[in-house]
Amino acid sequence: MTTKNNTLNSERITPNVSVVVPVLNEAENVGPLIKEIDGALRGKDAFEIIFVDDGSDDATPAALAALKNEHSELRVIRHRQRTGQSAAIWTGVAAARAPIIATLDGDGQNDPANITCLLARYRAAEDPARLMVAGFRAKRRDSWLKRVSSRLANDVRALLLGDDTTDTGCGLKVFAREAFLALPRFDHMHRFLPALMIREGGRVESVPVNHRPREHGKTKYGVWNRLWVGIADLIGVMWLLRRGSRPEVETERETDA
Repeated sequence: MTTKNNTLNSERITPNVSVVVPVLNEAENVGPLIKEIDGALRGKDAFEIIFVDDGSDDATPAALAALKNEHSELRVIRHRQRTGQSAAIWTGVAAARAPIIATLDGDGQNDPANITCLLARYRAAEDPARLMVAGFRAKRRDSWLKRVSSRLANDVRALLLGDDTTDTGCGLKVFAREAFLALPRFDHMHRFLPALMIREGGRVESVPVNHRPREHGKTKYGVWNRLWVGIADLIGVMWLLRRGSRPEVETERETDA
């Protein structure tokens, strides 16, 4: 009876923040992660948690279904087929009921406690609707090979795209739902969100966040498959940036004058 009442209350309250988490075969991580997100925001914000399962073939769907009975703020969306992390994020943002989106990875390496810091920076801005607050992992908890390859990729990306972002690969980000849905949509777009936001006339601010070692499951990305796909994506985003333009429109008063 309590669970039913909590669900009804959650449906009546429009959330201020939607936390969107894409997952693929993370059965052991979803429970602890949802508990941490709930603990970080409970009593501080009206929130909802949206997990988008990108076609998992392990126990992730069953785990999420059981967790819905424990967490009234949890919503679960499942892709019938795997379509990638960017598509999962897009699905979650499109389904969100809040005007502000917070994203984080589903492997447990992002610390949900940092969401409030990013939200505070976002809300303190003069024009938050055009701002993306991106976390950067000051101390990476990955293998040396992954750290080196990520540093190299960040340096090359920053040089070619000028996206003014320390760590674009960090899953922790806060932005306006409306601004995200206006961005060009393509596979792997999540790796270039800061550059795409700037292309649309927005700006990016980076905030240091905690990074944790993966405790369960296996990473879905290898160094080499990310390298070759990343090069092709980088070329495509460079093309988008060169073709992007935002005309200055005169107001009616300026035109009449």
